[in-house]
Amino acid sequence: MDLKLKDKVFIVTGGASGIGEGISRALVQEGAVPVIVGRNEAKGNRLLQELGAGHQIVMTLGSPESCRTVVDQALGIAGRIDGLVNNAGANDGVGLEKGSPERWLQSLENNLHHYYYLAHYLLPHLKETQGSILNVSSKTAVTGQGNTSAYAAAKGAQLALTREWALELLPYHIRVNALVPAEVMTPLYRSWLDSFDDPQAKQRSIEEKIPLGQRMTTSEEMADMALFLLSERASHITGQHFYVDGGYVHLDRAL
Repeated sequence: MDLKLKDKVFIVTGGASGIGEGISRALVQEGAVPVIVGRNEAKGNRLLQELGAGHQIVMTLGSPESCRTVVDQALGIAGRIDGLVNNAGANDGVGLEKGSPERWLQSLENNLHHYYYLAHYLLPHLKETQGSILNVSSKTAVTGQGNTSAYAAAKGAQLALTREWALELLPYHIRVNALVPAEVMTPLYRSWLDSFDDPQAKQRSIEEKIPLGQRMTTSEEMADMALFLLSERASHITGQHFYVDGGYVHLDRAL
Protein backbone atom coordinates (compact mmCIF):
# COMPACT_ATOMS: atom_id res chain seq x y z
CA MET A 1 0.00 0.00 0.00
CA ASP A 2 1.37 3.38 -1.03
CA LEU A 3 0.92 5.72 1.93
CA LYS A 4 1.62 8.73 -0.30
CA LEU A 5 4.13 10.16 2.17
CA LYS A 6 6.98 10.71 -0.26
CA ASP A 7 8.74 14.07 0.29
CA LYS A 8 6.34 15.08 3.06
CA VAL A 9 7.93 16.62 6.15
CA PHE A 10 7.09 15.66 9.73
CA ILE A 11 8.39 17.02 13.00
CA VAL A 12 9.01 14.10 15.38
CA THR A 13 9.81 15.06 18.96
CA GLY A 14 11.92 12.52 20.78
CA GLY A 15 12.55 11.17 17.31
CA ALA A 16 15.96 9.60 17.91
CA SER A 17 14.99 7.02 20.54
CA GLY A 18 12.31 4.48 21.34
CA ILE A 19 8.92 4.93 19.70
CA GLY A 20 10.04 8.19 18.13
CA GLU A 21 13.03 6.50 16.52
CA GLY A 22 10.76 3.82 15.12
CA ILE A 23 8.55 6.50 13.57
CA SER A 24 11.55 8.38 12.14
CA ARG A 25 12.90 5.18 10.56
CA ALA A 26 9.53 4.30 9.06
CA LEU A 27 9.09 7.79 7.62
CA VAL A 28 12.41 7.56 5.78
CA GLN A 29 11.49 4.10 4.48
CA GLU A 30 8.34 5.65 2.97
CA GLY A 31 10.29 8.48 1.36
CA ALA A 32 9.20 11.12 3.87
CA VAL A 33 11.47 13.55 5.71
CA PRO A 34 11.58 13.47 9.52
CA VAL A 35 12.74 16.52 11.42
CA ILE A 36 13.94 14.99 14.66
CA VAL A 37 13.72 17.16 17.77
CA GLY A 38 15.63 16.10 20.86
CA ARG A 39 18.34 16.90 23.36
CA ASN A 40 20.93 14.27 22.44
CA GLU A 41 22.73 15.63 19.40
CA ALA A 42 25.12 12.69 19.09
CA LYS A 43 22.31 10.13 19.12
CA GLY A 44 20.37 12.12 16.53
CA ASN A 45 23.40 12.43 14.30
CA ARG A 46 24.06 8.70 14.45
CA LEU A 47 20.49 7.93 13.45
CA LEU A 48 20.43 10.43 10.59
CA GLN A 49 23.74 9.13 9.29
CA GLU A 50 22.36 5.60 9.31
CA LEU A 51 19.10 6.62 7.63
CA GLY A 52 20.74 8.86 5.06
CA ALA A 53 17.85 11.32 5.22
CA GLY A 54 16.14 13.70 7.58
CA HIS A 55 17.17 16.63 9.75
CA GLN A 56 17.77 17.32 13.40
CA ILE A 57 16.98 20.22 15.72
CA VAL A 58 18.71 20.00 19.08
CA MET A 59 16.38 21.49 21.66
CA THR A 60 15.11 20.97 25.19
CA LEU A 61 11.37 21.35 24.89
CA GLY A 62 9.10 22.80 27.55
CA SER A 63 9.04 26.56 27.13
CA PRO A 64 7.00 28.44 24.54
CA GLU A 65 10.20 30.03 23.23
CA SER A 66 11.90 26.69 22.60
CA CYS A 67 8.88 25.40 20.68
CA ARG A 68 8.57 28.55 18.58
CA THR A 69 12.25 28.18 17.72
CA VAL A 70 11.73 24.55 16.68
CA VAL A 71 8.94 25.54 14.31
CA ASP A 72 10.98 28.40 12.82
CA GLN A 73 14.04 26.22 12.34
CA ALA A 74 12.05 23.35 10.84
CA LEU A 75 10.48 25.67 8.30
CA GLY A 76 13.88 27.16 7.53
CA ILE A 77 15.29 23.69 6.92
CA ALA A 78 12.44 22.06 5.03
CA GLY A 79 10.25 24.91 3.77
CA ARG A 80 7.01 23.17 4.75
CA ILE A 81 5.56 20.96 7.47
CA ASP A 82 3.01 18.25 6.74
CA GLY A 83 2.54 16.91 10.23
CA LEU A 84 3.55 16.86 13.87
CA VAL A 85 4.32 13.80 15.98
CA ASN A 86 4.15 14.86 19.62
CA ASN A 87 6.12 12.13 21.34
CA ALA A 88 8.85 13.46 23.65
CA GLY A 89 8.51 12.78 27.36
CA ALA A 90 9.34 10.32 30.13
CA ASN A 91 7.65 8.61 33.04
CA ASP A 92 9.39 10.43 35.87
CA GLY A 93 7.69 8.93 38.91
CA VAL A 94 6.26 12.14 40.38
CA GLY A 95 3.53 10.71 42.61
CA LEU A 96 1.11 12.17 45.11
CA GLU A 97 3.03 10.92 48.13
CA LYS A 98 6.51 10.78 46.59
CA GLY A 99 6.38 14.14 44.87
CA SER A 100 5.99 17.84 45.43
CA PRO A 101 4.17 20.76 43.80
CA GLU A 102 7.48 21.89 42.29
CA ARG A 103 8.23 18.48 40.75
CA TRP A 104 4.60 18.24 39.56
CA LEU A 105 4.90 21.48 37.60
CA GLN A 106 8.28 20.47 36.17
CA SER A 107 6.89 17.13 35.03
CA LEU A 108 3.97 18.77 33.25
CA GLU A 109 6.43 21.09 31.51
CA ASN A 110 8.49 18.11 30.39
CA ASN A 111 5.59 15.91 29.31
CA LEU A 112 2.60 18.06 28.36
CA HIS A 113 3.13 21.74 27.68
CA HIS A 114 5.23 21.33 24.54
CA TYR A 115 2.45 19.27 22.93
CA TYR A 116 0.28 22.40 23.00
CA TYR A 117 3.04 24.90 22.21
CA LEU A 118 4.23 23.06 19.10
CA ALA A 119 0.72 22.52 17.78
CA HIS A 120 -0.10 26.19 18.40
CA TYR A 121 2.92 27.56 16.57
CA LEU A 122 2.61 25.04 13.74
CA LEU A 123 -1.07 25.62 13.14
CA PRO A 124 -0.79 28.32 10.44
CA HIS A 125 1.53 26.04 8.46
CA LEU A 126 -0.56 22.92 8.97
CA LYS A 127 -3.51 24.86 7.57
CA GLU A 128 -1.54 25.40 4.38
CA THR A 129 -0.71 21.70 3.97
CA GLN A 130 -3.88 20.30 5.58
CA GLY A 131 -1.48 18.33 7.70
CA SER A 132 -2.09 16.07 10.66
CA ILE A 133 -1.15 15.80 14.32
CA LEU A 134 -0.37 12.59 16.15
CA ASN A 135 -0.13 12.65 19.95
CA VAL A 136 1.68 9.74 21.58
CA SER A 137 0.04 9.12 24.95
CA SER A 138 0.27 6.12 27.33
CA LYS A 139 -1.86 3.46 28.95
CA THR A 140 -1.27 5.22 32.26
CA ALA A 141 -3.80 7.81 31.06
CA VAL A 142 -6.60 5.28 31.39
CA THR A 143 -5.31 2.53 33.70
CA GLY A 144 -3.27 4.42 36.27
CA GLN A 145 0.04 3.01 37.43
CA GLY A 146 0.69 4.29 40.92
CA ASN A 147 3.30 6.81 42.03
CA THR A 148 3.26 8.69 38.75
CA SER A 149 0.54 11.33 39.14
CA ALA A 150 2.13 13.97 36.95
CA TYR A 151 2.92 11.67 34.03
CA ALA A 152 -0.55 10.09 34.15
CA ALA A 153 -2.13 13.55 34.23
CA ALA A 154 -0.06 14.68 31.24
CA LYS A 155 -0.95 11.58 29.26
CA GLY A 156 -4.63 11.92 30.09
CA ALA A 157 -4.55 15.55 29.00
CA GLN A 158 -3.00 14.51 25.70
CA LEU A 159 -5.97 12.23 25.01
CA ALA A 160 -8.39 15.03 25.88
CA LEU A 161 -6.53 17.48 23.68
CA THR A 162 -6.63 14.99 20.81
CA ARG A 163 -10.44 15.09 20.82
CA GLU A 164 -10.54 18.84 21.46
CA TRP A 165 -8.15 19.71 18.64
CA ALA A 166 -9.82 17.28 16.23
CA LEU A 167 -13.07 19.18 16.73
CA GLU A 168 -11.54 22.65 16.62
CA LEU A 169 -9.53 21.93 13.47
CA LEU A 170 -12.31 20.30 11.43
CA PRO A 171 -12.80 23.44 9.29
CA TYR A 172 -9.16 23.23 8.19
CA HIS A 173 -9.22 19.49 7.42
CA ILE A 174 -6.42 18.93 9.92
CA ARG A 175 -6.77 15.48 11.46
CA VAL A 176 -5.70 14.77 15.04
CA ASN A 177 -5.32 11.29 16.53
CA ALA A 178 -3.52 9.61 19.41
CA LEU A 179 -1.45 6.48 19.88
CA VAL A 180 -1.76 4.73 23.24
CA PRO A 181 1.13 2.34 23.86
CA ALA A 182 1.25 0.00 26.83
CA GLU A 183 4.40 -2.11 27.17
CA VAL A 184 6.91 -1.16 24.47
CA MET A 185 10.58 -2.05 24.77
CA THR A 186 12.44 1.25 24.53
CA PRO A 187 15.79 2.33 26.00
CA LEU A 188 13.96 4.06 28.87
CA TYR A 189 11.93 0.94 29.53
CA ARG A 190 15.09 -1.16 29.44
CA SER A 191 16.73 1.14 31.99
CA TRP A 192 13.71 0.78 34.25
CA LEU A 193 13.79 -3.01 34.01
CA ASP A 194 17.51 -3.02 34.77
CA SER A 195 16.84 -1.23 38.05
CA PHE A 196 15.37 -4.47 39.47
CA ASP A 197 17.42 -7.19 41.13
CA ASP A 198 16.27 -9.67 38.48
CA PRO A 199 15.41 -7.75 35.28
CA GLN A 200 14.60 -10.90 33.31
CA ALA A 201 12.12 -12.10 35.90
CA LYS A 202 10.49 -8.68 36.03
CA GLN A 203 10.20 -8.60 32.24
CA ARG A 204 8.65 -12.08 32.17
CA SER A 205 6.10 -11.09 34.81
CA ILE A 206 5.03 -8.15 32.61
CA GLU A 207 4.94 -10.09 29.36
CA GLU A 208 2.76 -12.78 30.91
CA LYS A 209 0.05 -10.13 31.34
CA ILE A 210 0.05 -9.12 27.65
CA PRO A 211 -2.78 -11.16 26.08
CA LEU A 212 -1.58 -11.34 22.47
CA GLY A 213 1.57 -13.41 22.32
CA GLN A 214 2.75 -12.67 25.86
CA ARG A 215 5.31 -10.27 24.43
CA MET A 216 5.94 -6.57 24.37
CA THR A 217 4.92 -4.35 21.49
CA THR A 218 7.79 -3.29 19.26
CA SER A 219 8.58 0.28 18.24
CA GLU A 220 8.16 -0.87 14.62
CA GLU A 221 4.56 -1.90 15.34
CA MET A 222 3.90 1.49 16.90
CA ALA A 223 5.45 3.16 13.85
CA ASP A 224 3.29 1.20 11.41
CA MET A 225 0.13 2.59 13.00
CA ALA A 226 1.65 6.06 13.29
CA LEU A 227 2.46 6.27 9.60
CA PHE A 228 -0.97 5.07 8.57
CA LEU A 229 -2.61 7.74 10.72
CA LEU A 230 -0.31 10.44 9.34
CA SER A 231 -1.03 9.41 5.77
CA GLU A 232 -3.83 10.17 3.34
CA ARG A 233 -4.93 6.54 3.73
CA ALA A 234 -6.43 7.64 7.05
CA SER A 235 -8.13 10.66 5.47
CA HIS A 236 -11.44 10.12 7.30
CA ILE A 237 -10.04 9.27 10.73
CA THR A 238 -9.80 11.99 13.37
CA GLY A 239 -10.27 12.38 17.10
CA GLN A 240 -9.46 8.74 17.79
CA HIS A 241 -7.33 6.95 20.39
CA PHE A 242 -5.58 3.87 19.00
CA TYR A 243 -4.33 1.21 21.42
CA VAL A 244 -1.38 -0.68 19.95
CA ASP A 245 -0.82 -2.92 22.94
CA GLY A 246 -1.54 -6.61 22.25
CA GLY A 247 -4.85 -6.24 24.06
CA TYR A 248 -3.21 -5.17 27.32
CA VAL A 249 -5.66 -2.43 28.28
CA HIS A 250 -9.02 -3.80 27.17
CA LEU A 251 -8.77 -7.59 27.42
CA ASP A 252 -8.92 -9.54 30.66
CA ARG A 253 -5.27 -10.09 31.52
CA ALA A 254 -6.26 -12.65 34.16
CA LEU A 255 -7.03 -15.06 31.31
